[in-house]
Amino acid sequence: MSSTPMEMDAQLPTATATATATPIAAPPPSNLAKLAESLKLEHQFLRVPFEHYKKTIRYNHRTIEKEVSAVISGVPAAASDISREEAVRQLTSLVSRLQGLKRKLEEGSQTEQLQAQRCRTRLEHLESAEVDNLPKWNSIRLKRILVDYMLRMSYYDTAVKLAESSNIQDLVDIDVFLEAKKVIEALEQKEVAPALAWCADNKSRLKKTKSKFEFQLRLQEFIELVRTENSMQAISYARKYLAPWGATHMKELQRVMATLAFRSNTECSTYKVLFEERQWDYLVDQFKQEFYKLYGMTLEPLLHIYLQAGLCALKTPYCYKNACTNEDPLSQEGFRKLAMPLPFSKQHHSKLVCYISKELMDCDNPPLVLPNGYVYSTRALQEMAKQNNGKISCPRTGLVCEYKDVVKAFIS
Repeated sequence: MSSTPMEMDAQLPTATATATATPIAAPPPSNLAKLAESLKLEHQFLRVPFEHYKKTIRYNHRTIEKEVSAVISGVPAAASDISREEAVRQLTSLVSRLQGLKRKLEEGSQTEQLQAQRCRTRLEHLESAEVDNLPKWNSIRLKRILVDYMLRMSYYDTAVKLAESSNIQDLVDIDVFLEAKKVIEALEQKEVAPALAWCADNKSRLKKTKSKFEFQLRLQEFIELVRTENSMQAISYARKYLAPWGATHMKELQRVMATLAFRSNTECSTYKVLFEERQWDYLVDQFKQEFYKLYGMTLEPLLHIYLQAGLCALKTPYCYKNACTNEDPLSQEGFRKLAMPLPFSKQHHSKLVCYISKELMDCDNPPLVLPNGYVYSTRALQEMAKQNNGKISCPRTGLVCEYKDVVKAFIS
């Protein structure tokens, strides 16, 4: 049965009132705040693929400029007064070069598209972070953090397997770290050529950050020539590669050049340290730092940063005493080392924890004082008295007394 216009007008306010009375439940403000604070730590998550994308574009641009310049410079030679066969040969060479450039452009374009898609995938992943799916989103983030840690610690195979099994290849930076892996392995084998090539590819970026990494590589190569007693070759090398750095690094140059007189078997500590094997370890560490800066990564693993964020709330002077309980994360040496540079947490209100049961002593479980002055929780002492016919034994001094001898403690 249809309604008249007047009946419909009468129904509208009721429907509106019903809709207004049942608003959509908004997520708790605390959860939204936590989510917003969590996303602030995702700077590296977007920065790394974006920097990689820009680097690919710059590389493709340089390749185009180089190849096109070579082709243009070869055209006048083909158009000059030469034989027909020679002209055909030169033009064929130019055509082959252009075909090679076309293939490079297609490969470069495909790589750019893949990296642009990776940036979009990560943006969509961040946008999908909502209060409703936060547990799942946090689980993926934990896996991303673990992959980041494994890559930094050189556990490449494990990192790849975790990323593949979790289907998060586009959310981690495996390809970027594999690029660094080649340089790191070469330095560990005492080879500087890959590292110097990396410096050449990123020369402008390293210059902006005033990096000394290339200079340190050149110094180490010079030291290796001195180590093998190739003095003349070392001098020629210094003139070619070290002299340009003289204006800004004269003191370091003077110190290194003195090794020509002291040699590798010197006992002089100032120069002996230059020939030590650990200099190569310093170069590996320095490369990692420059690599992280170049891609906008944190200098410390994300896992360390997140752990320190939690440890700073737990760190107290008591954590470094022998009486620290095993339940406290800071009882472990690894966590203590991570927390070393952190300040002690600011505790506005003291908390009493029972030595026996490790339970909190409060109004529901009040503290009791033994005759020797030691304090334990009511529940723990009641349980002990129940098992020992009303007797209580202090676990720290061995004092034995009756349960009726304890006194309730009042905390103001």
